[in-house]
Amino acid sequence: MIREAVLEKAKKIVTGARQTAYGSPEDCFSTIANLWGSYLGISISSKDVAMLMVLLKIARSRKNDRYADNYVDIAGYAACAGELTDAR
Repeated sequence: MIREAVLEKAKKIVTGARQTAYGSPEDCFSTIANLWGSYLGISISSKDVAMLMVLLKIARSRKNDRYADNYVDIAGYAACAGELTDAR
């Protein structure tokens, strides 16, 4: 998959289907941050959630580096992290 295709697919996902299904990254990742933070007993930000999801996708790509969706998801989560950083 060429890089333009990865970025285009990530853009469609994070600004379309996922946003429609789960709401904005701020709202969705805030909920996840609260749950993870409560479970772990530490404070986690929405941006932390996005970055931790990038790490999850990196771990998965180590197992199967030919599964293109991992790279698409990494790009999408990185974009969300950038947006969440600007929102602060």
